Amino acid sequence: MNIKPIRNDFFMYILANVISSIGVSIYILIDTFFISKGMGAQGLAALNLALPVFNFLNGFGLMLGMGGGSKFSMLYCRTERIETDRIFTNAFISMLAVSAVFEIIGIFFSKQFTHLLGADTNVFRLSHDYLKTILLFSPAFLMNNIMACFMRNDSAPKLAMLGMLSGSLANIILDYVFIFKLGMGMRGAALATCISPFVSMSIMSIHIITGWNAFSLRIMRPSWSVIKEIMSLGLHSFFTEISGGLVLMVFNFVIHRLMGNTGIAAYGVIANIGIVFTAVFVGLSSGAQPLMCRYHGKNDEKAINYILCLSIRTALVLAAVSYLLIYTQTSNIVSLFNSSNDSKMQSIAENGLKIYFLFMPFMGANTIMSVYFMSDEKPHSAQIISLLRGTFLVIPAAFIAYFMQSIGLVWLAVPISEMLTMVTAVGIFHLRRRKKRIEKLWLAYNKI
Repeated sequence: MNIKPIRNDFFMYILANVISSIGVSIYILIDTFFISKGMGAQGLAALNLALPVFNFLNGFGLMLGMGGGSKFSMLYCRTERIETDRIFTNAFISMLAVSAVFEIIGIFFSKQFTHLLGADTNVFRLSHDYLKTILLFSPAFLMNNIMACFMRNDSAPKLAMLGMLSGSLANIILDYVFIFKLGMGMRGAALATCISPFVSMSIMSIHIITGWNAFSLRIMRPSWSVIKEIMSLGLHSFFTEISGGLVLMVFNFVIHRLMGNTGIAAYGVIANIGIVFTAVFVGLSSGAQPLMCRYHGKNDEKAINYILCLSIRTALVLAAVSYLLIYTQTSNIVSLFNSSNDSKMQSIAENGLKIYFLFMPFMGANTIMSVYFMSDEKPHSAQIISLLRGTFLVIPAAFIAYFMQSIGLVWLAVPISEMLTMVTAVGIFHLRRRKKRIEKLWLAYNKI
């Protein structure tokens, strides 16, 4: 096996995907920065209460994008064009169905949804203005994820990266204009965020306009079997994102009762910075995924194992560098979002950052293992990892911290959950590898 071309492809893919993934997360961080400057701690608390909606949107978008993109990549080298078009078309039809639900919630039930997310009378109006606007633009967010995922699997990671970065840049400019120049407040911040996916998709559409795409929409009946396969392959991404939204809601509930709205504002800083650093590992796994799927389609197990080892080593290096940056610049990072110079919020956020971000090396390994299992067409193993790290471990840990009245344990809930999930993922990996060896020996024995 010649590892040089594999290694070159790997670093080309992960560089483009890490940059684009960070670019997507930046618009939420920029919202946080501008809202903190324009509306202070109340604005930060309102934003953090509305953030789970992004997890729900990204969950469905990535389920259809990652699942459809993975299946597209597996079929790309060994089937007719109509089959890859069938995958993309069914992903698009599914997106329309999901968007309809979000639109109905945005039009008729946005106030109830805002209350459900935990907004009290002090921040309700700010949260509702932001939330309703985001929900009404849900089709753009979903389609943006699908386009980016399919393009990464269609050998266009750089153009996908350029599209994502262009959208983030537009969001930064529009945030400034809408919040400070036009005085539109939270609604302006939301509108700036909603325009960014349109900018991203306009750039990515170059791939289709020039005819380089190996996927397109066709007039055909929806296929439930195709949709079910797409959803199965992308379900781990769905669980990861949805779990993130549930964790945000639970943490907001717990922290509000321990530290009030000041605590939620501090957690808002931590959670938003966490989104950016999490994007590093999401980008790494998204970059490794097309290669793993490609070599799975070729039945090249040695190449897949090499990519897996290279991915985990890269994740650990990135985690170490990221934590060093967080640890040495904690005070400066929090101060960026503390325009009101709230000493209590500053102290809570600084202590939380140093503990909370211990999750990074474990999370890096978990995201890689999820993608590995998905690429090996073992979606159930990927789903187990996603559910453990996102729901079954972290939510009970947060409530235990609440009953013990310890904010320090709240910050430790995520690192502990990620660590236990990693132990489980390694165990599943070795069990599956052992099973494969036994199957090979059995096949060899039967041939004798």
